[in-house]
Parts: sequence; C-alpha cells; structure tokens
Amino acid sequence: MPGTSFSYDFSSKVYTGKTSFKTGVFINNEFRDGSEGTTIDIMNPVTGGVLTKISEGTAQDVDTAVQAAKAALATTWGLKCPGAKRSLLMNKLANLMEEHHDELSALEAVDVGKTFNWAKNADVAAAIATIRYYAGWADKILGQVIETTEAKLAYTRHEPIGVVGQILPWNFPLLIMCWKLGPALATGNTAVIKPAEVAPLSCIRMCELIVEAGFPAGVVNMVTGYGHTVGTAITAHNGIEMVSFTGSTFTGGKVMENAANSNIKDVTLELGGKGPCIVLEDADIDKAANWAAFGVFWSQGQVCCAGSRIFVQESIYEKFIARFTQVVRSIKAGDPFGESIWHGPQASQQHFDRIMGYIQSGKDEGATVAVGGNRIGTEGYFIEPTVFTDVNPDMRVVKEEIFGPVAVVLKFKDQADAIRQGNDTEYGLSAAIFSENITKAIETAHQMQAGMTFINCNVSPECQVPFGGIKKSGIGRELGEYALRSYYTVKAVHVNLGLEMNIG
Repeated sequence: MPGTSFSYDFSSKVYTGKTSFKTGVFINNEFRDGSEGTTIDIMNPVTGGVLTKISEGTAQDVDTAVQAAKAALATTWGLKCPGAKRSLLMNKLANLMEEHHDELSALEAVDVGKTFNWAKNADVAAAIATIRYYAGWADKILGQVIETTEAKLAYTRHEPIGVVGQILPWNFPLLIMCWKLGPALATGNTAVIKPAEVAPLSCIRMCELIVEAGFPAGVVNMVTGYGHTVGTAITAHNGIEMVSFTGSTFTGGKVMENAANSNIKDVTLELGGKGPCIVLEDADIDKAANWAAFGVFWSQGQVCCAGSRIFVQESIYEKFIARFTQVVRSIKAGDPFGESIWHGPQASQQHFDRIMGYIQSGKDEGATVAVGGNRIGTEGYFIEPTVFTDVNPDMRVVKEEIFGPVAVVLKFKDQADAIRQGNDTEYGLSAAIFSENITKAIETAHQMQAGMTFINCNVSPECQVPFGGIKKSGIGRELGEYALRSYYTVKAVHVNLGLEMNIG
C-alpha cells in the first residue's frame, strides 16, 4: 500500500462533494510507493500552496510496469482477448466516468486551474465520448484478403504493437489520457502511462476506475514522476514498442532521439503550435471576435492549437480591434469554482513566470498592450488575458509559442498576404479562417500549412476527426480512425494453395 493519498472536500456553488484516493505508482492493478520511497509536491494553482503529494516513480518502476504489461499481453489482453470483450470493458469504463463526471471535473479544476464548468462540459465530457468512440472500434480492427493468384491465399492481420508508452501533458490531463488510451486499448495493446507531474490527479483517479471496470491486471499501468527520469525511461526502454508523446517541440525531439537509440520504436508526437487566425474583410466581425477570443484564451491559453496570431484584413482592422478588445475585457477571471468564472490561473509557478517573461518582452520590444498585460492579485498564478497590437514578425511574442493568455493582432492586405503571413512559422498544427464567403474560406483553408483548419469557428476538435500537425508540430494523428493506425502492425500472411517448387 502506498503512503501517499489525496482527500479533498469540495464546497462551492458549482460543485459540492468529496474525493479520496491513493496517489502511488499504479502497476498490475495495485498502487504502491515508488522504488525509492520519495514524493513530489502537487501545487494548488489558485493559492500557490501545496495541494498534496504523489509518489515519485523511477526507471526501476518503469521496468516493473513494462514486465506487468508484457505479462498481460501474453495472457489476458491483446490477441488473447476478443475485440468484443475489450469493447465491453471500455464501455464499462466510460459508464464509470459518467458516474464520476463531476468528481473528475473538480479534480481537473483544482489541479490544473481550469474552470469547473469548462472541465465538466468540455474536457471530461469529451474524454468520456472518446472512450465510447474507441470502444466501438475494438471489434472492427480488420485486415484484408488480397487477390494474387488462384494458387495462393494472401491476407493481412492488424495486430497490436505490444507495450506502448504514453506521456501526457499537464494542460488536458484526463482528456489526452483518453485520446491515447482509447485507440491503444481498442487495438489490444497494453500501456505504461506517465502523467505530467504538474497535474496528475485526474489520471491517477482514473486508474481506480479502470480496476473497477474489470480490466485485467497489467493492461494499464501508470508511473508518476519527472520527465527526465520516468519519461526518459519510457522512451528508452527496449520493452516498449511505441511511444505517444504530447508536449513541447524540444522534448519531442528528445523522445525521437531516445526512441531511435533504443529499439527504434514507433513514435507519435503532438507538439507545439502558433496557429494563425485569419479574419477576412467579409467576415461576421462579432462572430470572428468571439471565436478568436475563445481560440486564444480558452483554458488560460494553455492549448497547443490556440489561434494566438490573429491576422485581420486592413479594411476592417479598426472595427475588429474595437469588438475583439471589448470581448476580451469581458472575460471574468477568478476561482475556478466560481459560478460565472471563465478564466482561471495558469497551471504552475514555472509556467506563470514564463508567460510573464513573454509579456515583458513584448513591452520591451515596443508592442502596444491593448488589453491586460499584468498579473491578477498577489497569490496564485493568475494572469490577465492580454492583447498586443503594433507588433512585427520579428518579435518573440509573434514568433514563439507562449502557451498562455496572450494574443497578437496583425494586419494583412489581401488573401494571398494572409496566407503568406499565416504560414510564416515553424509550426503547423492548426489554423482558423473567418469569412462569410465559404468558397473563399475553403480556398484559404486548403492553402494553410497546418494539420487542421477551422472555418468560422476555432479550437473545436471532435473525437471522430483526426488531430495533429505538420512541420515542428508533430508526427502522426490522435483521434478518429486515423489514430488506430499508430497502434497496430500489419502482418502479411501467404498461404500456398497449389504453388509448386522443385529444386534439383
């Protein structure tokens, strides 16, 4: 039994309830202390104080988890467990998530700092939908029969890769866990998961629900710990055949390096972004201003596909700025459990400091602060939604991913200029286009160098639709049928029905 646990009484107008669960390393359906018995402090982003402690896992714990995952794959999961049974267990898990919907939402709010209402209606709701979606795929992992000659039967099997490593970010812990775990389980893989040490609580709680749903021991394992120890151990372990990572572009490069230098494991990477949001002169300005604000300030701007570079056609620039800044000023910040709160604190002190550093650089480089630009209050990690105008492409706030509530607004002359400026980035995750001329909007969307484009909306992914980027925004896709391809191998089988071979 682990020595760490988390108990909390939630008491607010939006949610009242209690939670209590172990916070150890989770291996073989059991919680335990990390091999060295050390712990990590989890901070409260509202106050800046310690919220709880979790066990600190090590490379030895990762190895133990891999052995458990291998044993499950050989006995109770993978090809030993029919897809229909995997589907049943996944649907049971989704049902349990529904039963604990508010509790999971409260954990996201208290741990990450996002508002309870957004966590409930977006993050957790989408996480449940994702598990249900992939439960539907579990008995539909199909190969092909391929015509060659009458003397041969040739077919393919889509088989699980084996033990997969999954490294989660801190901005959407539960949701991204389900984005990765859903297709992995549906295709019959076992998993070793590392949640972010900044915000792991909802993911740890999910482990208890996985046991309650009836998953065999060893199918899902979770090793809490730091990236430089647990993350490195997962990416370099020769018993792990594939790694899925969501996080920074820099760390994604390290993941690829470790994967190549170990057993040349497959990787999927969902990395950074600096998405363009293009507002053409025929756009509905009110619609564009509201969606643009949502696209950069939702979840405190801690969204990889945020449309943080807003490009507005010269002829409507002043009108757009007036409405956009009005919308941004109306955003209400405060305690994530407040009734009408839209904007909570950043997730950590380190990230708070990083964002404030970018805001200062924008000021120092001569940009105009149209809205915000300051810390809110004196405790916790609150930052005002911030809008910079009078910027140029060489400023850090324009070029680099801030991953916070900071928008930059630039002008463009015509459609070609918007496309050129929008594509002038090392990232390629997402783009948004606003125009009442749907032909022009689609034409623009098709020319954007991005894995995803949104037309007359922003940052609104669906579990049925692939999610991912190009350039330095990553490799591979989450979500939809496309995500399944990352979690199975294709085996070709040739059966002789009449071929003859005579030698000598």
